[in-house]
Parts: sequence; structure tokens; C-alpha cells
Amino acid sequence: MALTGRAALLAALGSLPVGIWEPSWTGILAVNAPLAVACACDFALAAPVRRLGLTRSGDTSARLGETADVTLTVTNPSGRPLRAHIRDAWPPSSWQPGTEVEASRQRLTVPAGERRRLTTRLRPTRRGDRQADRVTIRSYGPLRLISRQGTHKVPWTVRVLPPFTSRKHLPSKLARLRELDGRTSVLTRGEGTEFDSLREYVPGDDTRSIDWRATARQTSVAVRTWRPERDRHILLVLDTGRTSAGRVGDAPRLDASMDAALLLAALASRAGDRVDLLAYDRRVRALVQGRTANDLLPSLVNAMATLEPELVETNARGLTTTALRTAPRSSLIVLLTSLDAAPIEEGLLPVLPQLTQRHTVLLASVADPHIARMATARGNTDAIYEAAAAAQAQTERHRTAEQLRRHGVTVVDATPDDLAPALADAYLALKAAGRL
Repeated sequence: MALTGRAALLAALGSLPVGIWEPSWTGILAVNAPLAVACACDFALAAPVRRLGLTRSGDTSARLGETADVTLTVTNPSGRPLRAHIRDAWPPSSWQPGTEVEASRQRLTVPAGERRRLTTRLRPTRRGDRQADRVTIRSYGPLRLISRQGTHKVPWTVRVLPPFTSRKHLPSKLARLRELDGRTSVLTRGEGTEFDSLREYVPGDDTRSIDWRATARQTSVAVRTWRPERDRHILLVLDTGRTSAGRVGDAPRLDASMDAALLLAALASRAGDRVDLLAYDRRVRALVQGRTANDLLPSLVNAMATLEPELVETNARGLTTTALRTAPRSSLIVLLTSLDAAPIEEGLLPVLPQLTQRHTVLLASVADPHIARMATARGNTDAIYEAAAAAQAQTERHRTAEQLRRHGVTVVDATPDDLAPALADAYLALKAAGRL
């Protein structure tokens, strides 16, 4: 039970200093007795808090940056109307900074024996599960002199999914895929392609594609057309170790890697390939296998939603062993990890032959655009030193990428905004070259 400002002011009248007011005992009783009666009546008329029934409904998931509406239904079974202030508490990351007080606190009136609904609009700022905390209710009487206060636990969870901002690149990549798939006049041939159909020769066609038997049966030269093979296996490997925690801009590197993985998964599934996901540092953090094309993206974003970087060094040997166990046959293994020299040279390079012996390996890494800006800085002594440090970092990064290429690894090194389309282009280039 809490005194409101009005009740506290009236109660203070009976305890003013003698120099300001010197009432007699009769005067004190004359003032405080009616106030006590009013407070007692107000308290008696306030609806009880513990007897209220509270339930939730609404959204259970939302993409990062979007809103989620959660409805709280308050049932008043008592014979007194409920006049209340309600605070619906959620973790701080459930709101945009500075909006928590306004979004979580509301006023509500529920007549006796009725129910009302309140909607709390969340706008999460981080991925993962956001779980509702306590609901605090302060019930007032008609005079608002005294209130009853209590809390209720009403469980609810909203899963915040990756935003998949690179979805905007999907139409252009699908158009390129249709070209490779033989649906336009641009056709390719390689080791990983299969025969599609015959058409008439046009200048510029590869003479190796001429079908001489078909040509002998007709009056024009016939050439074979080829299309990339379908039903290939792709394993996306997310490195969730300490290097994925480094922030580039406003987000960790892991988030950019997730976005690139989602675009590649969407593209590959449209191409008829099978896509699996493995998230690993020193143990398996997430594993998605055997999903159909329709169920693939929902399964991936749901698995990625709760992933967070772990501040441990990734066990490259354990990652390789797990990847080989997950992809026992020839596959495209896409490693989304860092290009830092130490983790690559000491961890990945010694075990890399185990992967490249059986699989095609593509490594994608998030580059920091701030390093590129530093490398071009001039004007004062500090800027020149920063440019020298940035140039050294870039040289080391290029040297590490070249080491990987000598082992047969395709390397994609791009900034967070460019990584997803660059990775998709690398996949399409492998398709066009017949390596998939």
C-alpha cells in the first residue's frame, strides 16, 4: 500500500512545526479523523490486485528492427472497478533507447466482472529471445488517496530473428542463376554441368559443343546446351568464436556472416541444391540438416536467432572433424570466419587439406571499411601513422588470403554491406565454371 502525493500532503498537515501551526489535540483529531476515514474508504473501494487474472497473446517472433505486439488481457473478477497504472516489464533491449518508460507504462480501467486488453509494442535492438518480466499493477480508489500494489508473473517469449537485409539482392542473383540454368541463350559447360537440350549453332558458340550426330540428321549445325547440376550439397559453417565478436560498424561480424549465409541459402535452394548449417567454436552451437526448400529459410533464421559470439578461440581441428562428419560426400563447404593471420595460420591451415581433399572450400570474411578509410588518410602526422598501420593490416590480410588460395580455397573478403552479394557471386561463378 502506498500513499499518493495528495494523501501525503493531507497527512503532513497534522505534523507541521509549531512555529507554523499550533493546533490543539481537538484540532488534530478534527483534521486527521476525516482524512483517516477517507483513506480507509478509498482503500476499501480500490479493486484487489492479487485476484486479477492476467493472460498474454500476440506475436512470438519478429525480425530485428521490426515491431512485435504483445497483448495483455486483464480480468477483474471482483465487485469493484479497477482503476490502475500498469507497468509491463521487459528486458531493456526490447525497446529503442529512451522509449521504455512510455511504452511499458499504461493506465487502465476495468469495470467489475469484465476484462480489458492492453497492447505493448516492442521494438527489439538485439537478436535472441526476449522474455517478459513481471507485470506491476497499482490499483487506486475513487479518491486516489491510497493505492494497492502487486506484481504478477505472466510468461511470454518473443524471438528476435536476423533481419536478412541482403534479401534485396536476391532477384538479381536469381536472374543470373536462370542464365546459368539454360533458360536464356547464355549457356555454359564444365565438369559440374549436365546435358540439357539441342539448339541451332550461332556464331560464337564453343565448337566443342557441336553434336555431329544430330547435325548429320538435319540441315543445320546443332549444338548441345548444358546446365549446372542440381541437388548438390552445400554446408554453411559459421565460426562463432572470439573473432566473430569483433564489431564492424554497429554490429558484430557474426551478424554480417549470418546475413550472407541467408542470401546464399536462399539462392542455392532455388538452384535445387541442398543446404545445411553448422555453427561451431569449441562445440556445436547450431545444426540444421535435411530441410526442404520451403522450410529451409525459416529453420535457418530460427537457429541463428539465439547465436551469440563466444569469447573463446575456435577449435579448428574440431570444426573440421564436425564438418566432415556433417558432409560425408563431396560438397561445397562455405566457411564464414575471419582472415586474421594467427587463427588461420595456427588453426585452419594445418587441417585445411582434410577439407580440400574431398570438398570444394569457399571462405568468406568480413572486412572493416574503417581500415580502408584509414589507409587513404593524409594531412597530419597522426593520419599518416594511421595510414601506415592500415596498410600493414591490409597487406597481412592479403597475404593470408593468398595462402588460402594456394591451397585451392576460394576467398571472398568484403565489407558487411558487400559480403552477401559477393558470396552469392562466388557461388554462381563456381556453378558457371562447373565446379558444383
